[in-house]
Amino acid sequence: MTVSPFTRAAPPVSRPAAIARWLLVVALLVFCMVVVGGITRLTESGLSITQWKPITGAIPPLTHDQWMEAFRLYQQIPEYQQINRGMTLGDFQFIFFWEWAHRLLGRLIGVAFALPLLWFAARRAIPAGYGARLVALLALGGLQGAIGWWMVKSGLSVRTDVSHYRLAVHLLTALFIIGGLVWTALDLRALARSPRARPAALRPFALLVLLVLLVQLMLGAFTAGLDAGYVSNTWPLMNDHVVPEGIQWLGSLWATVSSDPYLVHFLHRWWAWVAAVALILLARRAKQAGRRGASIAINAAVGTQILLGIATVISGIALPLAVLHQAVGALLVAAAAWGAHAVGARR
Repeated sequence: MTVSPFTRAAPPVSRPAAIARWLLVVALLVFCMVVVGGITRLTESGLSITQWKPITGAIPPLTHDQWMEAFRLYQQIPEYQQINRGMTLGDFQFIFFWEWAHRLLGRLIGVAFALPLLWFAARRAIPAGYGARLVALLALGGLQGAIGWWMVKSGLSVRTDVSHYRLAVHLLTALFIIGGLVWTALDLRALARSPRARPAALRPFALLVLLVLLVQLMLGAFTAGLDAGYVSNTWPLMNDHVVPEGIQWLGSLWATVSSDPYLVHFLHRWWAWVAAVALILLARRAKQAGRRGASIAINAAVGTQILLGIATVISGIALPLAVLHQAVGALLVAAAAWGAHAVGARR
């Protein structure tokens, strides 16, 4: 008896190259979200939407009455009552737009990840050993949405801004997702070139460099959350001092290191050089491993980021420079992930 070809299940066909391209597109979307998140923070727009509606929140207010209701809800929180009292509806619509765009982009990323993942899974195109990693990245993206609302909630009742600790968790999670997407895409590209390729390993040296970078990124998030960039607009000295005046003991070493604006700015400013040296060494290792592109990307991102950091401080935190500083920081994470992957590639 002959079996019709239409009744046979399609044989699994692994498509690592296609999945790698898709992951890099998602990484680009997450990068865009980090940039929009920076604008949202710098324009003080993050508390303009006081409710979390994952589905219906995708539609902004469309009528005058709907806008007035959204504005009324904003007028009930401390940020409006203590800082923005008297703002016009037009001013509110401006800050509302950036927070709404930030959340909408998050929803778009969720769809751009979940639907192709289901399609690749249905086609049995996901290579063995990668399904769990892709699901974990999807789950981390969903968790990021919850972290975002957890962050916003911290500024709706007592504070006039969000907790800088929660802001740091939100930003670092987004950057970790970028690194995870890039790393997985590179593993899949290697698999596409050779079916016998194995996933890269995170070597101790590369891990150390990434931890040094993590500290710098955390200090950057604290600087943003505390508005610590505004305490000094001079470089290399801070208000004519190497160690700035104004540092106050806040009860414990951790509280002082993480919450005093002068000390946080000082640490972020000078730990940057430690991170730069570590990343340059990583770039050198990547070049020795035969990945010259990763080396160039790291060195270019490090140099650009240092110049942007100095320019941002001297400008008094000009919006375009501050946004570029955060954007290049995200690119630096991607470049560092590329370099660490190159060092750990197993042939």
